[in-house]
Amino acid sequence: MPRRILNGLARILFVAVFFLYGCAVGAVPDRTSLADRVSLEGGLEKSYLKTSSFTLTSYSRASRPGGNLNLYIEGDGLAWISPTWRSSDPSPRNPLGLEMAALDPAANVAYLARPGQYLRPDSSRVDPAYWSDKRFAPEVITAMNEAIDSLKAITGAGKINLIGYSGGAAIAVLITSRRTDIISLRTVAGNLDPEAVNRYHQVSPLTGSLNPMDVADKLGSLPQRHFVGSKDAVIPSFIASSFVKRAGSPDGHEITTVKGASHSKGWREQWKLLLEVPLQSPGTAAKQD
Repeated sequence: MPRRILNGLARILFVAVFFLYGCAVGAVPDRTSLADRVSLEGGLEKSYLKTSSFTLTSYSRASRPGGNLNLYIEGDGLAWISPTWRSSDPSPRNPLGLEMAALDPAANVAYLARPGQYLRPDSSRVDPAYWSDKRFAPEVITAMNEAIDSLKAITGAGKINLIGYSGGAAIAVLITSRRTDIISLRTVAGNLDPEAVNRYHQVSPLTGSLNPMDVADKLGSLPQRHFVGSKDAVIPSFIASSFVKRAGSPDGHEITTVKGASHSKGWREQWKLLLEVPLQSPGTAAKQD
């Protein structure tokens, strides 16, 4: 076959692959527009929070100054296109953390995206390592902490109820271990031990990241609830069990298995009811039996 024809076919194939890729992952403006629509429906106002390392995107609403703040941290988003192909933009296609925040009926609610997600148009490019090997790096935790301080000032809130989805749960745990104003912790399909999760899936360990399992024993007196999906093929159920045992729970009463929920589906429909599930401190579980 003549080279001219082969080159033409190659260009057609490239265009077709690029088009299919764009349809599959969604253009960045489309993902940002989706997040803006979700936040609007939940009465959340968008803001950009400048920290020492990143400018982070947030959505929030507040109608009770001095009241507690329900603060949601997003999952890893579209971090990878395939096991070997890292995404150029980690903004979620389905922002479950934001959707849960929008559904929360509390007076004061806020949401924090992760580094690189819903990036402000004039912001500097974020190193893709921060949604792969360094997603739980010390500088990420520091930046999220700084953003929380800003959100407290914006909303006028007092104490914080922290909620983390997937990789956002790891961030939530690491943040909680550093602060004194967190009064409760909830995780949803939480990656509470990235090292164990990566071993389970037989993939390379993260480098440059902290492991929330290492600070589990610091949270034994904190009221918490860990929601596990019965059909979650990403985070196995033993991860939450291992975490609460390290935190001091002999029986795992802090874990609730949500029937029919996978890693990303089955949560929105039940979230308002799940918010009503009582919290429990691992260190006092035995006394409450």
